[in-house]
Amino acid sequence: MKLPVSTPGTTDQDLLQQILVLLSERDQEIASLKHQLAWFKHQLFGEKSEKRLIENPDQLALGEILQDKPEEQETPTETITYERRKKNRPEDCVTDQGLRFTEDVPVELIPMPAAEMKGEDADQYEIIDYKYTYRLAQRPASYVILKYQREVVRHKPSQTLTTVAAPSGLFDRSFADVSFIAGLLVEKYRFHAPLYRQHQKLESSGITISRGTLTHLEQRAGHLLKPIADEVLNSCLESRVLTLDETPGKAGRKSKGKMQRGYFWCFYGDQNEIAFTFSTTRSGRVVEPYLKEYKGVLLTDGYSEYDRLCMKYPKIIHAQCWTHSRRYFVKSQEVEPEAAKEALDCIGAIYQVEDEIRKAELQGEAKREYRQQNGKPLVDQFFNWHEEQLRRLNLVKSNPLSKALGYVNKREKELRLYLDNPDVAIDTNHLERSLRCIPMGRKNWLFCWTEEGADNVAVFQTLIVSCLLAGIDPYKYFVDVLQRISYHPARDIRELIPRIWKEKFGANPLKSDLDK
Repeated sequence: MKLPVSTPGTTDQDLLQQILVLLSERDQEIASLKHQLAWFKHQLFGEKSEKRLIENPDQLALGEILQDKPEEQETPTETITYERRKKNRPEDCVTDQGLRFTEDVPVELIPMPAAEMKGEDADQYEIIDYKYTYRLAQRPASYVILKYQREVVRHKPSQTLTTVAAPSGLFDRSFADVSFIAGLLVEKYRFHAPLYRQHQKLESSGITISRGTLTHLEQRAGHLLKPIADEVLNSCLESRVLTLDETPGKAGRKSKGKMQRGYFWCFYGDQNEIAFTFSTTRSGRVVEPYLKEYKGVLLTDGYSEYDRLCMKYPKIIHAQCWTHSRRYFVKSQEVEPEAAKEALDCIGAIYQVEDEIRKAELQGEAKREYRQQNGKPLVDQFFNWHEEQLRRLNLVKSNPLSKALGYVNKREKELRLYLDNPDVAIDTNHLERSLRCIPMGRKNWLFCWTEEGADNVAVFQTLIVSCLLAGIDPYKYFVDVLQRISYHPARDIRELIPRIWKEKFGANPLKSDLDK
């Protein structure tokens, strides 16, 4: 800290005031550095949930629980009778000691004969009923070899031999049934099991296949399904409200021992479907070709490239996410606990209004009116508080609260937009939940060897996540579509995207030979 120098005309009181200002700035810088250190510790060791802890005066602390309790004295008791509402469960759900399963789950019956029925006087007993106990069991793997028995026929007069043609497979000269390929994709991209783990699982089941063959099957399936994934993206771009975000992923070698960093761009349409694309850069030029013809609301986080694109193309109305704004105030809690609490409480009240809308299932104009009557006053209150904080003289630029205030100050118009449009969500949380498959996969298969592999990741996750959003079993979808796409008209490719496939083919999908 550089002390002020006395100049002609400077009084001792002025010097003292300057020293106090410098000391205040130093204290805030130290607090900011402590905050950064606490943030790094939290990233390494802390919880990642954004839910706020609510203090409950009725909840005992751990120390209180471990204290020696005084001997309890006997107190008079009374019997209370009451009616309890029966829990809602599916009608076809069987329960036993907390275990629940539907009729679709295979059940093997294990008879347990009574000893009395085998004794000398067994004729003195008769079976009048059965009691059942259930246990959950598991087999190491469930692979099946389909053995096709093809008859060879000889024509007696001509002595010529003929045989039944070999069954056609999904790929020429491939031993893989469509059920195996569908299972391969679902295991890797829904349950995040890398191919090497699936290879180990096959070996433990007594089946020997090269890992290169598994990779080749995945690549061929990706080429086959790419037109459908592209059509899902086209469907998303037709939305009135489009949510957009990006998440990192590594693909291809940058240098020896180092992978190339890339990004998966995620488009979420208002028909509850999502499309992924991959690029080696985070530049807005990647998504500009998709957005230059778009007309509607684009909901994003605070990444500057989105703002630049919306300014370049006036047909795009830009809305921004409240959750991302809230995170900046969360980061400022260590340095500015009181101000951060005021901001978080106000934002929490805004979200409470949205929760009430969801519970009441309001839509359209009713939803807009409820936001105007209940949400808008809270938003006004938040930005009035925000303006008061901006006028504080003791805030330096390095203070996390200054960064939080500056973030929302630049985005007030975009943050208010949801109040006037009932189709716009208050945040991008629905997209972040759906794109979680990418970081989950990244924690398991770590990276893609090539950019082509990353493109296949985008194709498969587009279809799997869109299936889950539409309530479709991805395995059944893949088994059907992988067989159907070879003869389905290219002009009707839209029929094969998950949400429309469910309406047209979901009731009677194509099956593999294993399930016929």
